[in-house]
Order: sequence, then C-alpha cells, then structure tokens
Amino acid sequence: MNVLMLGAGATGGYFGGRMLEAGRNVSFLVREHRAAQLRGNGLVIRSPQGDLRLKPRVLISGHVHETFDLVILSCKAYDLESAIAAITPAVGPETAVLPLLNGLQHFEALDARFGADRVLRGLCSIAVQLGKDGAIEHMSGMHALRFGEADERRTPRVDAIDALMTGCKFDGRSSAGIQQALWEKWVMLASLAAMTCLLRANVGDIVAAAEGRQLMLDTLEECIAIASAHGHAPRPPVADGVRAILTETGSRAKASMLRDLEGGGKVEADHILGDLITRGAAKGLTSPLLKAAYASLKIYELGLKRPRRG
Repeated sequence: MNVLMLGAGATGGYFGGRMLEAGRNVSFLVREHRAAQLRGNGLVIRSPQGDLRLKPRVLISGHVHETFDLVILSCKAYDLESAIAAITPAVGPETAVLPLLNGLQHFEALDARFGADRVLRGLCSIAVQLGKDGAIEHMSGMHALRFGEADERRTPRVDAIDALMTGCKFDGRSSAGIQQALWEKWVMLASLAAMTCLLRANVGDIVAAAEGRQLMLDTLEECIAIASAHGHAPRPPVADGVRAILTETGSRAKASMLRDLEGGGKVEADHILGDLITRGAAKGLTSPLLKAAYASLKIYELGLKRPRRG
C-alpha cells in the first residue's frame, strides 16, 4: 500500500517510522519547520524497542499532487480542520482514511468531509514525546495501534492494512470491536487527563495525597457511567486495569495533556473532556469532577489567548 502519514510528531513519526523501517511505502506530510528537521537530521526514534534514524520521503502541506491508498492522521484535535485541508488532495476515490485522534468527535467531521465509507475507526496506545532536537522519545514498551470499519465488518481494505502492519515493530492489528475499544480508551484517557490536569500532578503524587486516590476512582466512575449510558461499559478486566493504573503507588504517569499544559501549549480540553461531558448530559448524567477539570482547562485556555505584557 502507498501510505501517507499526516504529521511526523511523536505519534505519527513513531508508527510511520516503524512502518518505514519494515520497508513499507510511507511518506510524511508535514509543515516546513518539521520538514527541515527531517531533511537535516532524519527521522530519529529513541526507544526501548530499538533506536532508529531514517531518511523519509517528506511532503509539504499545500504541495500534495498525488493520491494514496491509506492516509493516517496523527494530529491533535485542535489541528483537525487544517489537517483535513492538508490531506484533501491526497484522498482519491479508493483512499482509506485512518484517524488516530482521541475521543470520538473527530469522526463526524471526517465522515462529513470524505464520506463515511472512506473513514475507518482507529486508536493507538503509546507513551511518546517529541524532544527539543526533533527526536521521538518512546518512553515504555507499549506501542499498540488498532483499527476497523465503523460498522466492524471484515473488508478487503482491513485485510490489506493488517498485511501492511504485519512484521512492523509495533503491535498493529485490526479489531472486531473497534467501537468498544474507542470508548474504553476514552474512559481511561479522560480519567487520567481530568485528574492529573486538575491537580497538576502525576498519579503517584495524587494517590499519596489525602483524598487523592478516591478522587481518581470517583472520576473514573463518572467516565464509566457515561460510556455505559451509551452502551459501551468497559469490560471488567479493562476497568480493573484502568483502576490499577490510576491508583498505582509511586507512579510517575501523567496525561500527555498535562505535559502540553506544563509546556504552555494548546490542550484538547473540548475533544477529550468537553465532548464526554456533553454526551453524559444527554443521558442525564451530571459529572461534577469532569466539569471541574474541564473548567480548569478552559481557564488555562483563556490565559493562552490573553496578550502577554512587556
């Protein structure tokens, strides 16, 4: 398959790099600054699974003149509109679009723009960040990617993407229950993001503080209640695993949203928390802890918009 990866940041760079490492035909669609880094230093990955330095094919946004079999989106939710504009010239009649964003809201925009028949459902689970030197730092052994049709049918293009990812150095495969997997990831991520961002602390520090452990568990229950109301209650082993992650003594885990916040960057407050709260309200759920975390993030966003003094 001829693959276009929208973005070569931490997530897109990692999975695209691993596919390139395995000899797959992958191009990266990036902005000028990232293109310069990739042309100068190459695509650099530092990982417990093995380090890489590759010279990828790079395309610049606004200068795409060919279509691809598969377009993978690894952007942040707040960049979705510009990402859609950037990939539109690359999407032909037979192109499959595979987004790896968090939550569910982005599927509505992608289905509306490209047609629901072209847009797959997908998610990834990985702890990565982009270093100041442009290198991708993979921070654990976890690097999973799941995908499937919106209606969860087994189709020839799902088989083709399975074949594409087989032999790559990450856990990439199709899922017969992708909708359930999307909700389960959202429950975990929203719980982690809500509390680590609201309390500005990692999991270990939160559970060591008075009431911290219970706040974590109560926030998780709010997320589970919303998923359950929409017919996607997390499976018991999944829910137990999330509880363990959120209450692990001494854990340094924190949501990537908190790292973005600590760095003074944009955050996905609306996509990860706001949309979940809205879906809960539609089912009569109040979600006070999620609302507190969301309000805190919106206050932070207001600060980003204010002109700096001096």
